[in-house]
Amino acid sequence: MKPEQAERFFIEELFGQSQEKGFATKEKLDLVDKLAGDASTRRYYRLFTEKTSYVVCLDNPQTDMSVPHAFVSKQEFLKKAGVRVPDVLDAQLSRGYILEEDLGDVTFLTHLARISDPKEEMRLYQKVVEQLLTLHRLPRTAIESSGLFNLAFDHEKYMQEMDFTFKFFFGHFLKYTDEEGIALVRGEFDTICQRLAKQPMVLTHRDFHSRNIMVKGEELIFIDFQDARWGIPQYDLVSLLEDCYYQISPENHDRLKRLYFEQLPASAHGQGSWETFCEFYDDMLLQRVFKAVGSFSYIYATRQDARYLKYIGYAMEKIRCTLMSRPRYQKLRQQLFGIYYAS
Repeated sequence: MKPEQAERFFIEELFGQSQEKGFATKEKLDLVDKLAGDASTRRYYRLFTEKTSYVVCLDNPQTDMSVPHAFVSKQEFLKKAGVRVPDVLDAQLSRGYILEEDLGDVTFLTHLARISDPKEEMRLYQKVVEQLLTLHRLPRTAIESSGLFNLAFDHEKYMQEMDFTFKFFFGHFLKYTDEEGIALVRGEFDTICQRLAKQPMVLTHRDFHSRNIMVKGEELIFIDFQDARWGIPQYDLVSLLEDCYYQISPENHDRLKRLYFEQLPASAHGQGSWETFCEFYDDMLLQRVFKAVGSFSYIYATRQDARYLKYIGYAMEKIRCTLMSRPRYQKLRQQLFGIYYAS
């Protein structure tokens, strides 16, 4: 029996057990269709009955049930907190089985292709920002008492991400290996990361961009949140507004950024004035977008998948424009783009 066929029989068995528990008891399973997966070991299938459809995620079986499951435990926490995430309908974690609500195939990014004007763009992004604020307003006491979020974007984590980019963007993509040149750029990013690591933190999604938001009717649903951790408020906001996949109109970009700042309690961002908030926003943009460049380079270097290469040029010019905006970035701009433009 082929592995995929065996897996389908496995899913049918597990779905039958879900029905024995009282879920979808009067629905007949008609079709099990494999879906394109993500970069992890997880596999996804869509289940069709005569009435509706569901999605099954097959992951590595959980052997230690005393440890909270990275996805299911955080899904439960976020749902109770009012963040719209996929419903988990049943699970057998010891067998790696999670039965979920079917969100369809329309990401926020693909939905944006259908909009007709900047007003509609603003309306959609405002809905996303308002839900992001729900996440960032969660009380620290509730987050800490859950015991689920023990990791943070500290200086070490920020610099791990920068070193990742030096390895795959400089080393593999640009073929640039001069240790002295890399050390100069690294030193400038280290200063930025030190500033970021000292700021007050909220619970961040960690990978908050237009491909990790699903559109189901009028609902916008966050996915891929299992790696959520503490970070400064600007981390998710930069991920959304400086998304390398989509360029928001400049007017909407500025309005959304201001909207977020004004609606997030000062106690959460702790940065006082709008000017200070924007300074750390720019720091975060440089770190976050440069990390994205590293990810695009990594995908090409390790999988020979060229689909993401087209985003590198856009990302680097976004970084350059930000570096041009503040005198304190002058040295980094000269060093980084001296390397990039010469390669």
